[in-house]
Amino acid sequence: MKKTLFLQLLLIAFSYSTFFCLTSCSVQVNRKTTVVHKSKPLPPGQAKKIYGDKSAKYYTKKRR
Repeated sequence: MKKTLFLQLLLIAFSYSTFFCLTSCSVQVNRKTTVVHKSKPLPPGQAKKIYGDKSAKYYTKKRR
């Protein structure tokens, strides 16, 4: 009877310690300092090189 009581107390102590360790380890993210990079449109010449075409006219903006 003493052995089962000891094992139950040990199990309760282990579960409490695990619970408190997991809740105390938290990561905080400061969202104000997060840098957001706005991507610029790819120049037609660079797009031509990347995709391997001979002409860059397909990558330019059409003017109306």
